[in-house]
Amino acid sequence: MKILQINSSAQGNNGNSTKLANQISQALLAKNSQATHSVRDLSITPADVVDPAGLAALFTPEEQRTAEQQARVARDDVLIKEVQEHDVYVIGVPMYNFGIPAQLKSWIDAICRARVTFRYTENGTVEGLLKNKKVYLAFARGGVYRDSDRDSQITYLRAVLAFVGITDVQPIYAEGLQMGDEMKAKGWAVAEQEIAQYVA
Repeated sequence: MKILQINSSAQGNNGNSTKLANQISQALLAKNSQATHSVRDLSITPADVVDPAGLAALFTPEEQRTAEQQARVARDDVLIKEVQEHDVYVIGVPMYNFGIPAQLKSWIDAICRARVTFRYTENGTVEGLLKNKKVYLAFARGGVYRDSDRDSQITYLRAVLAFVGITDVQPIYAEGLQMGDEMKAKGWAVAEQEIAQYVA
């Protein structure tokens, strides 16, 4: 098992989603003695934001790219290679204004590449090309939004992961972390129970 942990908190190692992702990764390593573990912290090495220059680089044939365009595409290539080479992803997901962090969105934009991680078939359907992968989503929230219409994160992440072929998705939640000591303790206790139940 090769585990790739993606931290997307702007607070880096101090973020609650990072702490939750660390716990999930530690549980995986404890249960899989031969597993390896890699970490990409998007607060330290963020993916490039999609902009006109980036799009121009991607849509320019490889042999016609400038050196700058080649470097731009190569940075995305590194991220794609990471996801291709790992079996299990642990993604730390804080909630910012009811959505995912911008740095996580940029990472998703980088790894979703036509004919590499997904393709359009002759009959117009989409085939995801990242096969036999598993994702643990480490959701850390100041409030409580699970199973409510304010939780757009889980819907979006399930959809985009399925788009590239990943349907084995297990969410783990730590909620109410900014709602007082009692709710914070309860939120972490629920997360620990879910780790014990779902992480294998």
